[in-house]
Amino acid sequence: MPTEANRDKAARAATTDKAGKAAATGAGAARPAPASPLTERQEARRRRILRACAQLAGRGGFDAVQMREVAESSQVALGTLYRYFPSKIHLLVATMQDQLETLHGTLRKKPPAGETPAERVAETLMRAFRALQREPHLADAMVRALTFADRSVSPEVDQVSRQTTMIILDAVELTDPTPEQLSAVRVIEHTWHSTLITWLSGRASIAQVKTDIETVCRLMDLAAPKGPTSTDGPR
Repeated sequence: MPTEANRDKAARAATTDKAGKAAATGAGAARPAPASPLTERQEARRRRILRACAQLAGRGGFDAVQMREVAESSQVALGTLYRYFPSKIHLLVATMQDQLETLHGTLRKKPPAGETPAERVAETLMRAFRALQREPHLADAMVRALTFADRSVSPEVDQVSRQTTMIILDAVELTDPTPEQLSAVRVIEHTWHSTLITWLSGRASIAQVKTDIETVCRLMDLAAPKGPTSTDGPR
C-alpha cells in the first residue's frame, strides 16, 4: 500500500507534468536543473515547516514569521530549515504555492458551474479569493513575500505562477491551450494578484474585486478558438 506521503508526491508530480508545457511558455528564461526528489522523511519535514509558517503568519502576518520560531515550531534545527528555505521570503512564497495546491484540490472536487469559460474562471478565482480572505494575515504575508521576491526566489515564484495557471486551465478544462489563451491566462493572473494587493491594503472592496475579476475573465471567451467559417451559401 502506498503511504500518504508517496500519494502526495505522485499527485504533485502529475499536476506539475500536466501544465508544465503550458505554463513554461510564459517563463522565457532558462531554468536550473530540477532538484533531487525528497525522501519520505524529508517531505514530511518540509510539510511541517510549511505548516508552521502558515500558522505563524495566520496569527501575526508577515512580521510574525521568524525563521528561528518556524524552526522551533516545526521541530527542526535552524540550519536544516535554511537548507530547505534560504530565507523568509523563499519560505513564504513556498507556503503560498502549498496553499494554492491545497485549494486546487478542493476546487477539483466541486468544479465551477458557469456556462461560459469566463464565468467558470471568475467563479473559480472568487472562490480562491474567499479562501484567502478567511485568513487575511496569512494572505497578506504571502502576497508581501511575492512582492519582495528577487531573482533568487524565481523558482518558487514560478511555482506559484504555474499553480495559478493550472487552477485557471482546470476551470475551463483546457489541456492544450492556444497561445492566445495562455496570454489571456497571464493577464488574468496579473489582475488576480493585483486585486489581492489592493484588497489587502484596504484600497478595494470585495464588490470591486469581484467586478475586476469578472471583467478580466472575459478574455477567456475572446481568446477561445473560433470554428471554421463557411463561405458557401445554402445548398
